[in-house]
Amino acid sequence: MATLRLTGGTLRSRRVPTPRGRAVRPTPARVKEALFSILGTALDDARVLDAYAGTGALGFESLSRGAREVTFVEAHAPTAQAIKLAAADLGVSEASTVIVAPFERAIARLGGRYDIVFADPPYADPYPQAALSALRARGAIDPESLVIYEHSARVAAPADPQFEVVRTERYGAVALAFMRARVAA
Repeated sequence: MATLRLTGGTLRSRRVPTPRGRAVRPTPARVKEALFSILGTALDDARVLDAYAGTGALGFESLSRGAREVTFVEAHAPTAQAIKLAAADLGVSEASTVIVAPFERAIARLGGRYDIVFADPPYADPYPQAALSALRARGAIDPESLVIYEHSARVAAPADPQFEVVRTERYGAVALAFMRARVAA
């Protein structure tokens, strides 16, 4: 099993195990560092949803940098188990919830409002418009929530009538769309 290093905060330099194979595609280190530099103090005491969690690195980095709690959603059971083990090893189990289900099905099990949502599906998958709309309908995302959608830089930022893209960043083959729910008319 390989590892990823956390880059900042209280868990800086700690390692997170990553399952081998094609089950996960970790966010490149330079993209992760830029992302968390952009987020800055937005993570302070935040409730974070790490959808399509993979290694859990984005969620663990959030906890390291001040998030109050993180919900990890991962469909691949062995990968979800690795997230649970990593949370225990890092000493953040009490601030972590792991849901083993595809993101679209996990929505029914999510409670409360999230300040930050990381949506990093496999690049071959379509933009998760229905899932994000369902989160919004449940009140888990509101106009104050920030959704960060990671996608291939070869694809334009999503055009979703329910969400406004407030910022985009590109790092080689990776693009980030920072989105907020539109205020209902």
